[in-house]
Amino acid sequence: MSLTSRILFTPPTTIKLSPSIPPPSAFCPLKTPSLSSNSPHPSLLRFTHITKSPSSLFARVFSSFNPTATTTPPTMGDAPDAGMDAVQRRLMFEDECILVDENDRVVGHDSKYNCHLWENILKGNALHRAFSVFLFNSKHELLLQQRSATKVTFPLVWTNTCCSHPLYRESELIHEDALGVRNAAQRKLFDELGIPAEDVPVDQFSPLGRILYKAPSDGKWGEHELDYLLFIVRDVSVNPNPDEVADIKYVNQDELKELLRKADAGEEGLKLSPWFRLVVDNFLFKWWDHVEKGTLEEAADMKAIHKLT
Repeated sequence: MSLTSRILFTPPTTIKLSPSIPPPSAFCPLKTPSLSSNSPHPSLLRFTHITKSPSSLFARVFSSFNPTATTTPPTMGDAPDAGMDAVQRRLMFEDECILVDENDRVVGHDSKYNCHLWENILKGNALHRAFSVFLFNSKHELLLQQRSATKVTFPLVWTNTCCSHPLYRESELIHEDALGVRNAAQRKLFDELGIPAEDVPVDQFSPLGRILYKAPSDGKWGEHELDYLLFIVRDVSVNPNPDEVADIKYVNQDELKELLRKADAGEEGLKLSPWFRLVVDNFLFKWWDHVEKGTLEEAADMKAIHKLT
């Protein structure tokens, strides 16, 4: 059993700000903290994990940043975690997504559980920041993953290398050059695929664009995301986490087109995630050509937010 499988869910503790703590507005807009000569190099900030303990000043400030955010899950009598294993329960209730408006401005935070309830999405209260990593090896093959059977949303579907969320923590809220999102991508590539941080330096991710989409998973769950599309070309060591990933494969362009054909024909029960299919249909193959030519910077457009359906 993995270490994460033994972690039990503990409801978050409400923490009051002391009078000495500056108001949340003092922390906006977010910038990389100033470092003294004795401070670690800024690149090490990506390994910082902000907790909710009373000893963490930043966590206390941001736990109260948006008083309207719903961070406490429903009572256990409502069985909100019915059917979840221990790992997914912890992620759904402890991880807090970054709520944004349609212009990608931060408006608050909420649990992953609340952000993915379809009823909340339909009410327009759950738009959150996300990222999708497309990792290519030196042969320009794309690494795909099949999501594990225990995933709450979209289990067993095939998708791009890694899809997840930057969390409401200091290192992943840095807006400049999408550094917060790139920090989160490095973290999740290790969590899901066991790819070491040194194999995917944050400065090697190329943010190419942003999409906004909404998609149901089933009657209870769905996605409503403002998704950063990150490309990276690296040969990496991969050791998938079975709690997150059922299978992986590298594909070239022709092999991906065959997967698309099978998914469209309903062959072999093969399904693709809706966000991956949107990227494939709108951007992927022309961006893939830039990967092969070494001209990815020509494809980047981080000013537009593409609303896709």
